[in-house]
Amino acid sequence: MRAVAASFPDMFDLIVVGAGHAGCEAAMAASGLGLSTLLLTANVDRIGHLSCNPAVGGLGKSHMVSEIDAMGGFMGRWTDEAAIQVRTLNAGKGPAVRAGRAQVDREIYLHAVKRDIFSRPNLFVVEDMVEEILAPTGKTEGVRTLTGLRFAARAVLLTTGTFLSGRIHIGEHNRPAGRLGDAPAVGLSNSLQRLGLTLGRFMTCTVPRILKSSVDYAAMQIQPGDDPPPRFAALGAGVTLPQLPCHLTYTTPRTHEIIQKALARSPMYNGAIPGPGPRYCPSIEDKIARFPEKERHQIFVEPEGLDSPEAYPNNIPTGLPLDVQVELLHSVPGLERAQVVRPGYAVEYDVVLPSQLAPTLECKAAPGLWCAGQINGTSGYEEAAAQGLWAACNIFCALSGRPPFAPGRNRAYMAVLVDDLVTKGTDEPYRMLTSRAEHRLLLRQSNAAERLTPLGRELGLVSDEQWRLFSEARKLTEGLEQALRERRVSPDAPLRETFARWGEPLPSGAVALGELFRRPFMDEGRMAEIWPEYLNFPAPVRAEVETRFRYQGYVERQEELAGRGARAEKNALPDDLDYAAVPGLSREAVEKLSSVRPKSFGQASRIPGITPAALTCVEIFLKKRQNYRVESASGLAGGRYSL
Repeated sequence: MRAVAASFPDMFDLIVVGAGHAGCEAAMAASGLGLSTLLLTANVDRIGHLSCNPAVGGLGKSHMVSEIDAMGGFMGRWTDEAAIQVRTLNAGKGPAVRAGRAQVDREIYLHAVKRDIFSRPNLFVVEDMVEEILAPTGKTEGVRTLTGLRFAARAVLLTTGTFLSGRIHIGEHNRPAGRLGDAPAVGLSNSLQRLGLTLGRFMTCTVPRILKSSVDYAAMQIQPGDDPPPRFAALGAGVTLPQLPCHLTYTTPRTHEIIQKALARSPMYNGAIPGPGPRYCPSIEDKIARFPEKERHQIFVEPEGLDSPEAYPNNIPTGLPLDVQVELLHSVPGLERAQVVRPGYAVEYDVVLPSQLAPTLECKAAPGLWCAGQINGTSGYEEAAAQGLWAACNIFCALSGRPPFAPGRNRAYMAVLVDDLVTKGTDEPYRMLTSRAEHRLLLRQSNAAERLTPLGRELGLVSDEQWRLFSEARKLTEGLEQALRERRVSPDAPLRETFARWGEPLPSGAVALGELFRRPFMDEGRMAEIWPEYLNFPAPVRAEVETRFRYQGYVERQEELAGRGARAEKNALPDDLDYAAVPGLSREAVEKLSSVRPKSFGQASRIPGITPAALTCVEIFLKKRQNYRVESASGLAGGRYSL
């Protein structure tokens, strides 16, 4: 196989198939690590396209955007550049569940992605559609495209999103498409099945886009962003575009009546789409059918861009016929005269069931073939981008002879995401939630850099400038924390007067300033009254240090639990272990362990249906094998294994 142009390498290190969020993040990371990378996309004009909502972040998702940035990735930079509203969600709740969310200008975001993709050294872009994975000897060697071109590579990464045999539905009408206006990838599904991969069928929905000038915003509640707007990325100028408000309105009983009467015309309810949809981003049909007791549902009318004539009525994704979409919109306050520019639609598509993947996201049945993003059964831009970065790091490690990139569940949400997928699998589109992380207080959005920037630097993804900024911030954080531990105040007359004015009890003796943050009434304003120099430190540094003091006991407890889990992860399971030969294992346990082939006792414990008793059987069996030892610290024996 030879490349199609003399300027191309005869053999690429990596071919990335698909230029959505997973593909773009993977291509930028791999090329940045020195791998010759080919990015194949069906439509060059849609590189980095925000196919659904023009927004990035949200609960659980913003944590991964910050992790991508901490590793030297790009989603946070592109978001800052295109952000037209940024808000902190759950600002009044604990630090583990606070999250940033940015409304972005769709065209500016796409332009930023394309600019960086096309200017990246080692990165080549070709518009074509992949029809076949070439693996004549069982190992992946390249791809064949729809136009008959063949490209050779040491590794292939599939990031096809909703395009794998995609079909869109608008009521009773349906046609092959990966999204509205783009053709699906049809032949690739057959190629994957020939390689021995099992495919599933999932679906998702998007909302109708409406003409902005047809919306009566005066009838809605205004939803401003934060001032000043917070940023996602360490590098760059931050958020510089003019900030726009979003608007809130609600469905009405009339809306619900319209939808109830039309359920039989919805492809999700009349059997036209057999695959499951996303539980945590349900269609408006699902909301009305599943929650009939709710009198109304929120609709956030969001801008598509600074100059875009369209608006995005968030929270009403649908596959209903267009006439029903128009009728239900007109039943909503402020949308009585809304004009639909683009219909909402449902899209069904093939996925590679993720339990067939190794923790690196390489296909077990097809060495050299990797998958990332929605093809793995996830939903959301952020989940896709995190997987793209994860896969690229592991491909680099595999090709350069390094150990796999594998931070634990206590170190990154992206690790929770990947581990959930490959260990538990998913029978519906997976969405990241903070509740999926058992150590979520350790995985705050605010400490993503502390957790992952050293790993990104070690791999070679973090630039000198980003490392300098990180090092300076870490020095300031450690300095402030030390100062608050060492500086003490006594219950003297000035402090007595201050506490009396606050209406709070005076400390009984001398106390470190940092200890005062454990009292509910203490905030940074009151800390500055006692110690004015406190405000000399940057706001992010103050917020992180306050969190460390305020939640110290909880953090220490989670670190202790995480340490136990880490010891279990060190107890590796042999790749060639014949689980059918293990005495005492049930048929179910044998089937599940043989299917997932966990890398460690820790991963095995997270497989649904695998009990402590089953793990004990495996431990006893392995102890009888020569030169195999399970660390006693894992606590496996006697059913004591726990995480």
